[in-house]
Amino acid sequence: MDSLPAENPSPSPYSSKPDRSSPPARSGPLFYTPPRYNQFSSSSPSPSPRVIYSDRFIPSRLGSNFHLFNVDSPPMTGGKEEGSGAYAAILRTVLFGPDHGIVPPETPDRSWSGRVGYSSSPSSVSSSPSKNIFRFKAEVPRYSISPMGVDDLLPGVSPTQPMAARKVSRSPSKVLDAPALQDDFYLNLVDWSSSNMLAVGLGNCVYLWNASSSKVTKLCDLGVDDAVCSVGWARQGSHLAVGTSQGIVQIWDASRCKKIRIMEGHRLRVGALAWSSSCLSSGSRDKNIFQRDIRVQQDYVSKLSAHKSEVCGLKWSYDNRQLASGGNDNKLFVWNMNSTQPVHKYCEHTAAVKAIAWSPHVHGLLASGGGTTDRCIRFWNTTTNSHLSCMDTGSQVCNLVWSKNVNELVSTHGYSQNQIIVWRYPSMLKVATLTGHTFRVLYLAMSPDGQTIVTGAGDETLRFWNVFPSPKYQSTENKIGAFSLGRSEIR
Repeated sequence: MDSLPAENPSPSPYSSKPDRSSPPARSGPLFYTPPRYNQFSSSSPSPSPRVIYSDRFIPSRLGSNFHLFNVDSPPMTGGKEEGSGAYAAILRTVLFGPDHGIVPPETPDRSWSGRVGYSSSPSSVSSSPSKNIFRFKAEVPRYSISPMGVDDLLPGVSPTQPMAARKVSRSPSKVLDAPALQDDFYLNLVDWSSSNMLAVGLGNCVYLWNASSSKVTKLCDLGVDDAVCSVGWARQGSHLAVGTSQGIVQIWDASRCKKIRIMEGHRLRVGALAWSSSCLSSGSRDKNIFQRDIRVQQDYVSKLSAHKSEVCGLKWSYDNRQLASGGNDNKLFVWNMNSTQPVHKYCEHTAAVKAIAWSPHVHGLLASGGGTTDRCIRFWNTTTNSHLSCMDTGSQVCNLVWSKNVNELVSTHGYSQNQIIVWRYPSMLKVATLTGHTFRVLYLAMSPDGQTIVTGAGDETLRFWNVFPSPKYQSTENKIGAFSLGRSEIR
């Protein structure tokens, strides 16, 4: 720091500020630093009148108990410390470990019994080769969202302590009666739009439930000769696709309750739908997948034939570059935008693959779940075409969806537990297990804010659960999740 001019009025020793009536004329620093007094001299009980100019406060360590660390007190010269070598040595040891030329100090001889995470005897603490004296006995690994699992920590960096467990309510925030909601594993009858509208297929009708106002609207009635097998909202806007038992795909403008398109091609029921921008994929019991573009006149622009049984699961990746399909042939296929043959084939599941979910956090990370004889959730890296991990859930996996806000996912199950499980990825530790449905939990959708899920089952109920935090990791209640606990009908 540049020195100030020597000519300065001598302030009173008991004044906190110098006399600024005549500011010093100088061309040095831009900021004026008030003088500070040395009041720690041991030669005289009265403070020294000598002015010390400084840009920071350096404390004295005259009263430090260096003997606790078996370190000699620093030598004194005229009541002042001669140097800070001992302090620097201790600081260097704590920060960088004992490998930097300083022997780590021994723990003071005191009882550590009853303290969680510490050894029961001081000798065991001092004899440990640990680089950090104050460290919990059990280290908890730190996880990342990388598909490969645990983070690679830098040398000398300790894992961070885990966050406190988030509390998830075990009771649904709202229950809706849904008469005629089918108990069929291969159907997809519930979906939640980006405009906060829930679509539900009940028998041969489609109903819309406004999550903001709780208003119910009947969108369409297919008649006695047809039935709803799937519903799917476009990612943006108000277009809703409806797959029927006669192999028809209808496109509706839900804002006007008007049918705008009928697309044919399938010979049997359409149980799976997935949107990618203006393109729609439909999977059928006839084993085929049709790629449709609602902007062109043709019913479909390409046909994907690889499954040997009914197609019951379809999901586009978030970047719209890959389509994952699951079938009753126990196969999971991955297609790209222009392929007519799958680019990846995964055959590890031993039952039908309906549950499919792409991670919104890691590019190419795909989760899939198997049916009754499989019961496993498997994770795949489609970028490297590798199988990452497998978790046996103990029950039929009916649905999977990934949280938008945290690196967690939720699964719904059928035989034999009929439960809902929230998992933390990649550790696959259970955050919460939710029960209440008395039939298989066959249907699952997530609110547009990513905090609430709705589940449907053959017990003809829809249940809403607040399971995920907000994007800012806050557990504040929002408009969608703030339902009063009650029960009403969706139609």
